[in-house]
Amino acid sequence: MSGDQIDCGSRFNDSHKHKEKYKEKEHKHKDHKKDKEREKAKHGNSDHNDSSDQKYRDKEKEKMKNKDGSADKYKDKHKEKKTKPLDVKVKKENGFASPPPAVKSEPQDTFFHSPKLEKSLKRERADDNDSDFKAKKVKIENDKKVKKRKPEEEDIKPKKPTNKRAVTDGRKKVKKEPEEKWKWWEEERYTDGSKWKFLEHKGPVFAPPYEPLPSHVKFSYDGKHMKLRPEAEEVATFYAKMLDHEYTTKDIFRKNFFKDWRKEMSAEEKAKLTDLKKCDFAPMSEYFKAQSEARKAMSKDAKLKIKEENERLLQLYGFCIMDNHRERIANFRIEPPGLFRGRGDHPKMGMLKRRSRPKDIIVNCSKDSKHPEPPPGTKWKEVRHDNKVTWLVSWTENIQGSIKYIMLNPSSRIKGEKDWQKYETARQLKKCVDRIRTQYREDWKSKEMRIRQRAVALYFIDKLALRAGNEKEEGETADTVGCCSLRVEHIKLYPENDGQEFVVEFDFLGKDSIRYYNKVPVEKRVFKNLQLFMENKETDDDLFDRLNTSVLNKHLQELMDGLTAKVFRTYNASITLQQQLKQLTSAEENLLAKILSYNRANRAVAILCNHQRAPPKTFEKSMQNLQAKIDAKRDQLYDAKRELKSSKADAKVRRDEKSKKTVETRKKAVERTEEQLMKLEVQATDREENKQIALGTSKLNYLDPRISVAWCKKWSIPVEKIYNKTQREKFAWAIDMAEGDFEF
Repeated sequence: MSGDQIDCGSRFNDSHKHKEKYKEKEHKHKDHKKDKEREKAKHGNSDHNDSSDQKYRDKEKEKMKNKDGSADKYKDKHKEKKTKPLDVKVKKENGFASPPPAVKSEPQDTFFHSPKLEKSLKRERADDNDSDFKAKKVKIENDKKVKKRKPEEEDIKPKKPTNKRAVTDGRKKVKKEPEEKWKWWEEERYTDGSKWKFLEHKGPVFAPPYEPLPSHVKFSYDGKHMKLRPEAEEVATFYAKMLDHEYTTKDIFRKNFFKDWRKEMSAEEKAKLTDLKKCDFAPMSEYFKAQSEARKAMSKDAKLKIKEENERLLQLYGFCIMDNHRERIANFRIEPPGLFRGRGDHPKMGMLKRRSRPKDIIVNCSKDSKHPEPPPGTKWKEVRHDNKVTWLVSWTENIQGSIKYIMLNPSSRIKGEKDWQKYETARQLKKCVDRIRTQYREDWKSKEMRIRQRAVALYFIDKLALRAGNEKEEGETADTVGCCSLRVEHIKLYPENDGQEFVVEFDFLGKDSIRYYNKVPVEKRVFKNLQLFMENKETDDDLFDRLNTSVLNKHLQELMDGLTAKVFRTYNASITLQQQLKQLTSAEENLLAKILSYNRANRAVAILCNHQRAPPKTFEKSMQNLQAKIDAKRDQLYDAKRELKSSKADAKVRRDEKSKKTVETRKKAVERTEEQLMKLEVQATDREENKQIALGTSKLNYLDPRISVAWCKKWSIPVEKIYNKTQREKFAWAIDMAEGDFEF
């Protein structure tokens, strides 16, 4: 046996003797409580023995510290009261205190940790509850120190992530850090027109290259298998993926697709493929359906790998550094190739959206930043350093020649400032709207036809929240119109209709090919002017033939700086919400009823702005399920009330505490069930009323969020009930800024 082994064994035996001795003392202490003074006298020299053996125990403890920490346990238990104040004192003096709590509270980078010592300390913390309590106490003290340092570090914003790593040793602190948001609205804004001083990002992520279909997936033409070249096969897969969609039944879609598909074919393929009806895409379609099902049936591990890869890409490409702050990018991916769909009956639907390549991409960043690297062997079209714009990447798509952008997330400073400015401009309109209305009423009587037309159009934009409408090239886009581009066929005049005088019926396709249909009574002079505008005109002639959006916008700028037709929509939407909330909200209502009132106020705005939607495909089924829940809850309430009635009758007879408690319990059960039933009924009402109304568009784009936040604060309603997490991030400035007495 070696000397080390003998030494180790003797240390173990010594340690064991210490433990036995301590246990014996503790046992005697418990058995002879009545003779406490006598026992103290008997064992009174233990402290003296401890002090005389102190050097020996210290020596032994130092040797066995990395093995099992038994001496530490003995010492901690025996001298618990003495250790605590000493520990705190040492912590205040320096960061190198030997007890475990002080070690735990220090940053890992400060000094070296022995792995063996770590294991020993973990065991001590697990066994000793008092030690755990001390650790928490020290940690709180450390937190206070961090808070004191924060004001000094606020100006050095790029160092925030570094501080986060240095200060945080526990996981709880890491979770709290992301909640600290940059309050850009408390800082001064740029006055020279620049949007940023420094911008750095990694550029876009391109769509993955095309992977040819497996050999068993066949394409057939006129009943015969045919192998397509990769370029033609890729376009064929776009059509195959949409085979069950309504689009592939439309002639214009099929015609445009076949025309663009032939451009990707070889000369031999062009010669053979002459009729789309003879093409069989079914095997391709079945293959993609099977792929889709396989993705749904993936194991958790496989899904986790995909999620991790997406997260890696997000961390790499999904953020930029703008003016020393890390900002989220909205969508960092370039649109993949596919078939253009468009809104409504778009004349270009079915055309091929070509793959964008680095040579098509313009990158925007600051000169002193690290420029994004293009994929190997490629070059960007251009690298710009324009700080007067907010986009990071741009390219021109091939269908309509429109410019596409990669922008910052809605929660970013740039987007937030834009929103804030939009609502402030609408609030400025509130101050002068009466003057503008008086002026356009006077212009209805003008001797000049162009002024009359402009005044009537402005009346519609103000009263009905119509969009101005833009000039478009015929055949390039769907036949959608706005106020200035209305044609004679889009309105009908009724001197009297449904008991109302001077009624105008509007029926046209607005933005995104959504139908606008409305019957509204108008003022007599407006009605007479419309009759005048329609004289001697064909149905496809312009109603306002002496007006266009350029003329209207120029006039609006003269009325108020920054005024556009959209400002009118924003103003009318926000003021309508504020008025509706005042009318519909009652102090006696509970939380659910107040939220229903808010949704009804929001709905009034959505109707004003014509924010419609098609009923969801699953609407009927979900309503049936909800109704079944309501019926079951009503039955439950009936049973609960019957049980309560029975309990009350029983309590009158028995008159004891048990029966009284039963009555109280069942009364609470009835109240709880009534509340649950009301919640379900409110949900059903809300869902039915919103079946064809899109509340989200107006809530996110036309309603000043400060109105909603102020309403929540006034009635003590959690903002989470009105805005989800993403929306709260977008409107962080409003949530922080608005108080309960805010007025639009």
